[in-house]
Amino acid sequence: MNRAAKQTATGALIGLALGDALGFPTEFNDVPAILAKCGPWREMALPRPAIVTDDTQMTLALGRGIRTAMDRGLLGPAGLEGPVRAEFVDWYHSPENNRAPGRTCLVACARLDSAMPWRQASQIDSKGCGANMRVAPLGLVPGLSEEQRAGAAQLQSALTHGHPTALAACDLTARAVYLLAQGADPAGLVGRLRSYALENRTRYHERWLGDLWTHAQDRDPGHFIARGWDDCLDALDRVLKALRDPSPETDPCLATGDGWVAEEAFATALVCFLLFPGEPLTALRRAACTQGDSDSIACLTGAFAGAHLGAAAWPKEWAERIEYRGELLTLGALWDA
Repeated sequence: MNRAAKQTATGALIGLALGDALGFPTEFNDVPAILAKCGPWREMALPRPAIVTDDTQMTLALGRGIRTAMDRGLLGPAGLEGPVRAEFVDWYHSPENNRAPGRTCLVACARLDSAMPWRQASQIDSKGCGANMRVAPLGLVPGLSEEQRAGAAQLQSALTHGHPTALAACDLTARAVYLLAQGADPAGLVGRLRSYALENRTRYHERWLGDLWTHAQDRDPGHFIARGWDDCLDALDRVLKALRDPSPETDPCLATGDGWVAEEAFATALVCFLLFPGEPLTALRRAACTQGDSDSIACLTGAFAGAHLGAAAWPKEWAERIEYRGELLTLGALWDA
């Protein structure tokens, strides 16, 4: 079945929102508290109503920004920055921005809501997961070159989270979504991602990032971005170790981290997906029943599972109840066409 028939973009977008909603009530709880609240993790039910967090809201903001930029011509840094910046500022001021958003996003978006150059607004010391939780659209938009996908993934991160690990983790997350949507075998995914990280370890996307690196304390741009890729390579090594002797009943955060920072959110979500590549709801439930940033971990897990299996991965009864369903379906249909 080809990508359009599987509706991989729709599957990924609905999946990330479902994971977000499933993990929303469990964030900030440890596993015993989650089990006491929700019952056995393999039977976790989608909340009623199925309300999402800033993870899905900012994914949609990025998606709208990308759509606007591409309606105007080929995707490039100047064309992307303006629409995405405007969408992030709109999100910042929205009355619906009341879902415990991250401090980095709030501080950066407040600074973006001015004439300040974005590289000054960027929080250069933050590698929180708030940028890679929203990056999935860049793995789903058809027709991008590798340079466009990587550069755009890093730029959208840098608007708020300028730390090199946030940039690299966003690039890697978009790459994983892209590979899965293109039909990559989950069994070989970590190896392909590790090769990608090694190939790009010292590649600084100056066309997209400009002089961002000079706002840190690194001696050159290659050294700056290598710090981020080295964190991601360490995270991928922890993923491999966790999958070598899998323990589905054990909280995956114990192996790959609680997910409050970018490389850990990516790694723990990847473990949850790869433990159950053919069981998307089980993967989401495992991700939501974690001691860490459960909504972001489950959000990324849902993006991976939906990109791999397509829209049919999700039960109709769940998919029809998710908040922002109409907008998720509209973007998914655009990118699946």
